[in-house]
Amino acid sequence: MTKSHDRLLIIDFGSQVTQLIARRLRELNVYCEIHPFQRVTADFLADFAPKAVILSGGPASVVNPDSPRPPAKVFDLGVPVLGICYGQQVMMQMLGGQVDGGKISGGGGTAEFGRAHVSPVGDLDLLQGWFTGPDSTGREQVWMSHGDHVSRLAPGFQVFGTSPNAPYAITADTDRRFYAVQFHPEVHHTPKGSRLYENFVQLAGFDGDWTMAGYREQAVNAIREQVGDARVICALSGGVDSSVAAALIHEAIGDQLTCVFVDHGLLRKDEASEVVGMFRDHMNLSVIHAEEQDLFLGELEGVSDPETKRKIIGKLFIDVFQKYADQIEGAAFLAQGTLYPDVIESVSFSGGPSVTIKSHHNVGGLPEKMGLKLVEPLRELFKDEVRALGRELGLPPSFIGRHPFPGPGLAIRCPGEITRAKLDILREADAVYIDQIRKHGLYDEIWQAFVAILPVRTVGVMGDGRTYDYACALRAVTSVDGMTADYYPFSHEFLGETATRIINEVPGINRVTYDITSKPPGTIEWE
Repeated sequence: MTKSHDRLLIIDFGSQVTQLIARRLRELNVYCEIHPFQRVTADFLADFAPKAVILSGGPASVVNPDSPRPPAKVFDLGVPVLGICYGQQVMMQMLGGQVDGGKISGGGGTAEFGRAHVSPVGDLDLLQGWFTGPDSTGREQVWMSHGDHVSRLAPGFQVFGTSPNAPYAITADTDRRFYAVQFHPEVHHTPKGSRLYENFVQLAGFDGDWTMAGYREQAVNAIREQVGDARVICALSGGVDSSVAAALIHEAIGDQLTCVFVDHGLLRKDEASEVVGMFRDHMNLSVIHAEEQDLFLGELEGVSDPETKRKIIGKLFIDVFQKYADQIEGAAFLAQGTLYPDVIESVSFSGGPSVTIKSHHNVGGLPEKMGLKLVEPLRELFKDEVRALGRELGLPPSFIGRHPFPGPGLAIRCPGEITRAKLDILREADAVYIDQIRKHGLYDEIWQAFVAILPVRTVGVMGDGRTYDYACALRAVTSVDGMTADYYPFSHEFLGETATRIINEVPGINRVTYDITSKPPGTIEWE
């Protein structure tokens, strides 16, 4: 838990968009943490010592006596408090107001979901620069998502904004610096929501001291304190998270860090040489290049079921990683690129079993097996912050901005049986495709792009001869977090040019298709 910054506490009541609140605040250089309401006790508040508190939205109804509540001490801390949607309702209910249930919770009130417009009522410091849109009425668009509604304000509160279905859309007790809104300012459907958060952190007295330069210095000191003179091993994949983690730990402890790069023969073209070359030759890290292509491809021979492929690769990775790690005398720590969303998701809001934190090839199973402690220097950061830290550490833009690459590698982009010949064809086609995307300046607009080689062969004509070669599918998607995705709308000119290059430059492919399936119903990868 970071102690050296002014901190804002977000108490989570189960909203699907609570993480967006944290993202908005981090963009303002304000350090914040999300904690589920069950964990926020009076003792927790005393230890955390927040400079401000935000109460998130949530699916429950405050008219239910068993609905979630923050500790009453939240309102006695003497710091600004902002309630959002359910957070507004729980604030009113606890401070002496009244909330009536909507039809969803068994009451007769009107629910409100989707776009709405809020009109101003008086002036409020939270709303400076808010009602300045082109609408002649002074209204601002917001996003509503509530079934219940406030029917009576708590003592000390006044109305500062109304909407047709939410007469108490914006309320505040300015003496105690308590603010409450019925809408969600964190979503992009509330276009000026970021301004509301900016005003809130300013009136709370935050000076925006959360920077990557500051985090870098703090993290280096924390790593040194945790590790001491012990050795650390890191599974280096070449992805953004493991690369930044390795660079940061190396800055802290130098040659006490050893990275293990497992080359399973399922990497993209020139990937192994690029990753090992950058970290070993240009950054002077100790890197073990575990060349285990024959082992992996031998075990995968004749296997076509995608889940079986994943299990084989995952098990072999753990075995190989442990084999090389055992050669590192004095290793006491395992480094992982765990990010803050993984930490949040590992805590079940309902109090049930934790979700397993994602890790490279199930590396998360290794610490207990090998008796190692974890070093997770990125566990307070979102993905965009990791990229910013990578820039701060001097990693090349080509590594910082890389598209995600799956742990099983090309195995799941080769439906059906895997052969060395098919992998070689796939590598070449993928290289041409990515080169095309970069040449057209589209790489940073796309979340992930790749080629899949299909388990079918098709008849073609090249020159005066008949061909019978593989078909391939191009895939490119846009996404925020990979949970949902839309296909990227390439022009027909781009697709035609790319197909021509692949067919002309890659022996073994004579047909190119473009996958326009969204997620859901499809997945981003083919297997």
